Amino acid sequence: MVIWFSEAFANYFSKYGDITDSVIMIDKHSGRPRGFGFVTFSDPAVADKVLAEDHVIDGRMVEVKRTVPREDMEVKGVPKTKKIFVGGIPPALTDDELKEYFSSYGNIIEQQIMLDHKTGRSRGFGFVTLRVKTL
Repeated sequence: MVIWFSEAFANYFSKYGDITDSVIMIDKHSGRPRGFGFVTFSDPAVADKVLAEDHVIDGRMVEVKRTVPREDMEVKGVPKTKKIFVGGIPPALTDDELKEYFSSYGNIIEQQIMLDHKTGRSRGFGFVTLRVKTL
């Protein structure tokens, strides 16, 4: 179900423009979709077209919002986070092993190895979000 929905998600938004990446966020404990995802278009102007319309995917109304990277959100007194890209991840590496490795650099808020939508295999890259000092 998740792989099929991921393909439908990417196919739906590809009608607006070239997609460089798309991902449906998955709960790491249950393996089920968390109910949201992200699409990155090669042309940032395409996002404005997408935001201007209502969207229904597989009979469900989908809310579309522009994302703001966590590191750009500034709230006084609240710990900030820093999301980093990690490339060259070996295919057999697990989320837990990724977390364990980067935990020596600070408190890990979230880690995710990106998976291929069709095969479910690692795409060789991921993201790690670390907590940084408070403002």
